[in-house]
Amino acid sequence: MRTVVTRPGLRERKKQRTRDALLRAALELFTTKGYEETTVDEIVEAVDVSQRTFFRHFAGKQEAAFAVPEMVERRFLQELGERPAHEAPFAALRGAVLDSWDAMGEAIAEVVPVELHMRAYQMIESTPSLLAAHLRRSIEIEERIVDILAAREGLDPDDPRPRVAIAAFGGVMRAAGRLWATGEDISVASMRATTEAYLNHLGPALAEDWHRA
Repeated sequence: MRTVVTRPGLRERKKQRTRDALLRAALELFTTKGYEETTVDEIVEAVDVSQRTFFRHFAGKQEAAFAVPEMVERRFLQELGERPAHEAPFAALRGAVLDSWDAMGEAIAEVVPVELHMRAYQMIESTPSLLAAHLRRSIEIEERIVDILAAREGLDPDDPRPRVAIAAFGGVMRAAGRLWATGEDISVASMRATTEAYLNHLGPALAEDWHRA
């Protein structure tokens, strides 16, 4: 049977271009002027559209600030769900996060410049209101990962092992992100390398006698 690939219509493509333009303008303003200091009026003025158009695409500034991270998270969850069934939980988590970063550079570049996204990540880490929202979102995404792991391993939802594993994994990811955000190299490759290095230390850090290691 021949597979028919449908392409988005002209109207859908135009809407996507407008959304991408608003997102780029918002992130440029957030990272140069400051998130709190940027207004929706300034964002729409940069794209020459109305406020009504902005709010058709985003509920507000915060949704725009997290639009690309949300895309990254969706890709990670997809990768995790597709990991080989024989992999141990930590191996599946590690493989999913590293493989998703391998593919995300190109996917991000289709929406905004990768360098702009990485600057926006640093901006989130340094903006108190956004950092608080980021931590809340991290808790929510960790709950979804717990559900995926429990289902993947055939465990009862009340089994503590997935939750303990994700607590350790999430802590490592946040530590790696904070370290990367304070560095000078804001490339995707640097983010991936920092993440991989921290994940590589997780097992030894928990198991070793540090005085003897």
